[in-house]
Amino acid sequence: MSITQPAVARGSLSAWRNAVFVFFSLSGLGFASWVSRIPAVRDGMHLGTETVGLLLFGLAIGSIAGLATAPNYLTRFGTRTGLLYSLLAMATATVLLGLATGAVGSFALSAAALFIFGFSYSITDVVMNVEGAEVERATGRTLLPLMHAFFSLGTILGAVLGAAAALHTVPVALHFGAAGVAIAAAGTWTVRYIPLPAAGDSEPGPAAGTLAGTVRGHDRIRDRLRATLLLAAEPQLLFLGLLVVGMAFVEGSANDWLPLAAVDGHAFDNAGGALVYGAFVAAMTVGRAAGGPLIDAIGRRRTLLLTGTLGFVGILVFILTDQHWTAFCAAALWGLGGSLGFPVGISAAADHPTDAARRVSILSIFGYTAFLVGPPILGFISEHLGILDAFYVVAGMLLVSLLVVPRAMRGASRSAR
Repeated sequence: MSITQPAVARGSLSAWRNAVFVFFSLSGLGFASWVSRIPAVRDGMHLGTETVGLLLFGLAIGSIAGLATAPNYLTRFGTRTGLLYSLLAMATATVLLGLATGAVGSFALSAAALFIFGFSYSITDVVMNVEGAEVERATGRTLLPLMHAFFSLGTILGAVLGAAAALHTVPVALHFGAAGVAIAAAGTWTVRYIPLPAAGDSEPGPAAGTLAGTVRGHDRIRDRLRATLLLAAEPQLLFLGLLVVGMAFVEGSANDWLPLAAVDGHAFDNAGGALVYGAFVAAMTVGRAAGGPLIDAIGRRRTLLLTGTLGFVGILVFILTDQHWTAFCAAALWGLGGSLGFPVGISAAADHPTDAARRVSILSIFGYTAFLVGPPILGFISEHLGILDAFYVVAGMLLVSLLVVPRAMRGASRSAR
């Protein structure tokens, strides 16, 4: 898969970049709206920890389906139309999720809504990362860490709004409904600044209604699948994938379980748990915003080793502390540790001169599979070990990522293109 963007003027290039920033922010807002109210959903539906893990499998399965669909979806719709459709679907799923968990209180409907949310969310993330890599190539600057910082800004806003909603006992259905409407409105307004492909750039589809066209379409699908599998088996991409899997697991586990761990493990109330999560995403935002200049100064490998080590310490401290203020600080270190692995991996994959978009899509599949499948598995572990002790698995995954950083960054060590 190769997506070619048109050449754009400087002013249009800035608008294009800023539009991608907005899409990252909206994606973060949607995800944090759900995460920040998990304790309220758990209490309102009278769910145990293991049942919450089962509910999250709806999100994970939908996300895997979306990840598998994303390359062909991107080829079919392109980035501009694809972003609009997937973000509108995510906004609709947010509204449905509020109705299912808050108004109806049905486990089956909630799992179905999470499936739709995960499907549209993962497609949105793959498409916007591909678009972000294209903006990097067009500007010649390291921008993906900053773009992911805007995702984190969206999660900060979502966490703060979630904490306020929890503090004032705003119904989940009302909260999620408002978030869905805001995401849909902002996305529809912003998508106009994503440039359309130049004439002749998009791959023509098969001749409609003809057997020959159908056969050619099937051949193209087989060829794309074969090429994608061969590319995914490339050693350099496999090590980048292993790096991203560990880092995404670190981030995803905090997103889904940190508020509950603060409530159940450290005796915070629901609003306090949302604020602990806010400390995590605030630190992640700072790490991503500072990531570009830090990478330019000391390189990708040293930056990942430095921030990853801080994160490893933060996870261990969060598990072992019995003080609220220390838990806040540990959550912040955890956020710093998970801030750069995924965007730096995406940026390294995008270094390829001719196959950047497909490599970005493959690495996104690695990352988001771990990001969304890992937390439900962690839920089952925590049912038997306790949520805090289950976080030792998260620390172990981060340690694996730290060990593969030197090999993953070999041949991808340039700080900027």
